Amino acid sequence: MQTITDIAELRRALAGRQAAFVPTMGSLHAGHLSLVQLARRAAPVVVVSIFVNRLQFLPGEDFERYPRSFERDQRLLAGEGVDLLFAPDERVLYPEPQGYIVRPPPLAGELEGRFRPGFFEGVATVVLKLLNCVQPVAAVFGKKDYQQLMIVRGMVRQLDLPVSIVAGETVREADGLAMSSRNGYLSSAERREAPRLQALLQKVRQGMAPALAMAELVAAGWQPDYIELRRQRDLAPPQGAERELVVLGAARLGATRLIDNVEF
Repeated sequence: MQTITDIAELRRALAGRQAAFVPTMGSLHAGHLSLVQLARRAAPVVVVSIFVNRLQFLPGEDFERYPRSFERDQRLLAGEGVDLLFAPDERVLYPEPQGYIVRPPPLAGELEGRFRPGFFEGVATVVLKLLNCVQPVAAVFGKKDYQQLMIVRGMVRQLDLPVSIVAGETVREADGLAMSSRNGYLSSAERREAPRLQALLQKVRQGMAPALAMAELVAAGWQPDYIELRRQRDLAPPQGAERELVVLGAARLGATRLIDNVEF
């Protein structure tokens, strides 16, 4: 596996080659590796990026303490047969203050965006920059970050970017907790409690009112932000007899904010 930190060198290494791309912030787990496996099916060359993007962290969030494990990540990616790891320094992707920012549609102000204003501007901006750096034929994003997936798909469609967006299923622990780099923040007691979010989303899928699910989280000591039903195709509120829905939830357990979703 070749590790590259410079954009010009990256483009030279990929010249004339069809690549599938997996953008990450590192601290990799089995969920990330499942996306790498999807990428392998999409193109002959697999590129993974590791970059902790300051633009998508709000003041007071965990940018400085976000888990970083670069050497371990390198070993995991090499074991998966990744061809190229792009690991730019912040000064490489943002050599000057980023004055041009991607402004996503109103969806970016709902759900996650309601509680993390500006988050999706940071996500969309760095994803567009990374896609321009790698110029892949396909890029793989996980369904765990469902709203992010929808916003990236919309950006690619409306800006006519020549890349196919591939969605990877959420990978879970044996007890149902969605794998996340931030799960490491949980204490042992919180880790035992954490699967409750997924269990309640499943109950909403079976007919429980989202408000009751929120109340159960509060009773168990959580601080829920939202549990909402939306249409899968565009995350709009369901109208009439919609058949393909997703229930999305976000809640804070102690100092750790968890998100999850269930399609049905």
